[in-house]
Amino acid sequence: MAKESVKARQLKREKLAAKYAAKREALKKAGDAIGLQKLPRNASPVRLKNRCKLTGRPKGYMSDFGICRNQFRELASMGKIPGVTKSSW
Repeated sequence: MAKESVKARQLKREKLAAKYAAKREALKKAGDAIGLQKLPRNASPVRLKNRCKLTGRPKGYMSDFGICRNQFRELASMGKIPGVTKSSW
């Protein structure tokens, strides 16, 4: 499980990236590199990292579900993910 500070930092970056998305797009179209540099660093969507919504784990992220593989396996075994069943043959 990731530290709460890491999860909070990621959430802060997501909010900042969403806030400045339109402004970044306008500056990019205008070709204003200096204006882009004046924006906060965390406003760039490149600085975002895919993390599990439940645990904050950065590795083994499954983008279709927004959770890591460990949580996916647990939830699928309990039948809490609709349409997903454990296969056996």
